[in-house]
Amino acid sequence: MLEEANIKQFSEQCKNIFAQIERDVIGQKAVVEGTIIAMIAGGNVLLEGVPGVGKTRLVRTLGRVFNLPFSRIQFTPDLMPADVTGTNIIVKNDDGNTEFQFQPGPIFSNIILADEINRATPKTQSALLEAMQEHTVTVMGVSRKMNEPFFVLATQNPVEQDGTYPLPEAQMDRFMFKLVVPNPTLDELMGIVNLTQKTMEEVADAACNGEQLLAMRKTANQIPVAEEVMRYAMTLCSATHPDSDCATQAAKKYVRLGASPRAGQALISAAKVRALMLGRFNVSYDDLNTLAYPVLRHRMKLNFEAIAERVSPDEIISMIIKELNGKKAVSANPEAVVSESLAEENAADEPANEDGKGKRKRGLFGKK
Repeated sequence: MLEEANIKQFSEQCKNIFAQIERDVIGQKAVVEGTIIAMIAGGNVLLEGVPGVGKTRLVRTLGRVFNLPFSRIQFTPDLMPADVTGTNIIVKNDDGNTEFQFQPGPIFSNIILADEINRATPKTQSALLEAMQEHTVTVMGVSRKMNEPFFVLATQNPVEQDGTYPLPEAQMDRFMFKLVVPNPTLDELMGIVNLTQKTMEEVADAACNGEQLLAMRKTANQIPVAEEVMRYAMTLCSATHPDSDCATQAAKKYVRLGASPRAGQALISAAKVRALMLGRFNVSYDDLNTLAYPVLRHRMKLNFEAIAERVSPDEIISMIIKELNGKKAVSANPEAVVSESLAEENAADEPANEDGKGKRKRGLFGKK
C-alpha cells in the first residue's frame, strides 16, 4: 500500500540524484530527467547525439550516483557476441581433469554502457536482445539471470553512416526511451570547459543504491491510473498504426508501421514516475502527451512520403496528439519539461524577446 513515507522518500531520493548528477554534467537537464525516469521505471535508454555532447559521461556518472556495478562495452565491427555475453572456457580442476567453466562477459553488471551500439554487426547487436527484455543470458543452452536492477544505456551517433549498422526494429523496440542529446548552449559550453579544466574525472557521490532504486520503482508502480487516462494512453499508441481503428490522418499519411504493445507499457510505467516527480499521486493526460515523444519516436517506421517531405517522428507525434485531443486544453508539446518548478525557474532567468515573450527552452527528450 502506498504510504506518505514512501512518497517522501521518493522525492528526497530524486532531489539527491539530480543534485549529484549536476556536479558532473553541465546542462542537458531534460535528457538527465528522462534517463532517470526510465531507470526508475525499469527501462533501457538509447541516447542519440553527435560526438562530445556528454552521452558517455552521463552514463558513467549514473554508475557513481546509483552506486551500482558498471560495465562499458565499446562496440566495434569486429566485436563478437561472446565478447558481450561471455563464453565457456576449458580449465583444469583440482584432480587435473579438464572441464568447461563459464567466463561471464561484461554484460553481467547492473548498468551497461553500450557505447556506439550501431557500430557493431547485427550478430553482435542481437546478443543484447535477451538481456534487455528477459534480463537473462543464454550461453550453450544454459540461461543465467542478471542481477537486479539491470539497465542497458546505449549511445549512437546519428551523423556517421560509414561502418555503422542501423539497429533493427526488434532491438529499437526494447528501448523504453530514445533521447536526443542536443548541443550545449553558449553558457553551458563555458561551464563544461571550466569544469574539465579542473578535472576530467567524475566527482559525483552516491545518492542511491540498488535496493533504494527498486523501492522507488515499487512506489511508482502503485500510482493509480484512471480508466479514461489508460484508454487515452492506449489510443495514443494505437493511433500510430495507419490501419487501426484509432488511426489518425497523420499516421495514415506518414507512417508505415506503428508502435508495438511495449510502447503502451513504457508509456504508463514512465508516466507514473513522472507524476511522482511532479508531486502528484495520479497519472494525467499531460504526463502521457509529454512522454509520448521519447516513447514513440523510435517505434514508428516512416514511409517514403514522410522521408521525402522531411517530416520528423516528433512532428508526426505532435500531429497525432493534436488530432486526438482536438480542442481540449491538453499539452501536446515536446518542449515541456519534467519539473514544473524547474520550468518556472528557467523562465524567470530568461531574457525577453522583442515581443516580450521569453525564449523557448530546449525541449524535453528532443529538439530545440
